[in-house]
Amino acid sequence: MKVITIAGERKVSLTERSKPEITPDEVLVKISYVGFCGSDLNTYLGKNPMVKLPVIPGHEIGAVIEATGNAVPNSIQRGMNCTVNPYTNCGNCSSCRNGRPNACRFNQTFGVQRDGAMAEYIAVPWQKVIVDKDISTRDFALVEPMSVGFHAISRAEITDLDVVMVIGCGMIGIGAIIRASLRGACVIAVDVDDEKLELAKTLGAHFTINSLTENLHNRVQQLTAQMGPDVVIEAVGAPATYQIAVNEVAFTGRVVCIGYAKTEIAFETKYFVMKEMDIRGSRNAMPEDFRAVMKYMKQKKCPVNELISGIYPPEEAGQALEAWAANPGKVFRILIKF
Repeated sequence: MKVITIAGERKVSLTERSKPEITPDEVLVKISYVGFCGSDLNTYLGKNPMVKLPVIPGHEIGAVIEATGNAVPNSIQRGMNCTVNPYTNCGNCSSCRNGRPNACRFNQTFGVQRDGAMAEYIAVPWQKVIVDKDISTRDFALVEPMSVGFHAISRAEITDLDVVMVIGCGMIGIGAIIRASLRGACVIAVDVDDEKLELAKTLGAHFTINSLTENLHNRVQQLTAQMGPDVVIEAVGAPATYQIAVNEVAFTGRVVCIGYAKTEIAFETKYFVMKEMDIRGSRNAMPEDFRAVMKYMKQKKCPVNELISGIYPPEEAGQALEAWAANPGKVFRILIKF
């Protein structure tokens, strides 16, 4: 079978491996589409400190069940469309014991700490397989990244009384915008790209701010009656956006952090105390976040075509990553089609 491998900085290859064999409690999944995410791009650029090279990238999966082991429940059958929960959890660490396996201390995510899904077939435990006949394999490849944004909104405990500012309108930020809007919140979308901001409007953002061309602080104050937003979702992972989140959130507000900053950040720590703010991390997603995204997808309100920036064959995976690296602000999701 064909396998895409990242061996080092800007080193992508297409090789052959044997098709995996499954154990009684595993499912053989035939991959249709896999999305490249920001962690894959960082791996390609040599900027992912968590990755173990060489690695098969990819954890945003749209696939079909090819075969099932003898111990797999009858609810999972050959021919079903599916996605895969790409995280592991140990069951014993404090996160797992506290009912938050998405943040397992020993988590290994496909394409990062272990080989991922950019191959023609993968074998996975049946418990990690999520099937639905009403979602196409292409659309299934968008479920995981969107679920990360959905999870951030759960971490923020958003209600219809909140004003929520989402910084970053990439795929994960878009997921946060959609979920906050579904919960009835007033949503402010912030980005540096007008096309992304226009799409954010169609997906539930009530207001948009281009932080390159507008005075962000003045605009936020205007939109929030000088209060600041109740919640800020940081979905970029840059020093400037982390500082904006802390500086702009309302007194007693919540800041939820999704993005990884690549360098240390200096904060006005007085705001931590003066505002009595909550600063919360948000990692990966829970099964209920996957289900919520799937419910949304089946409503047929999601402009899926606008979220897919390109579809490439496995032979052009390197060119796809290079194109993304050259113009990162214009890409939502790049899919590899097997």
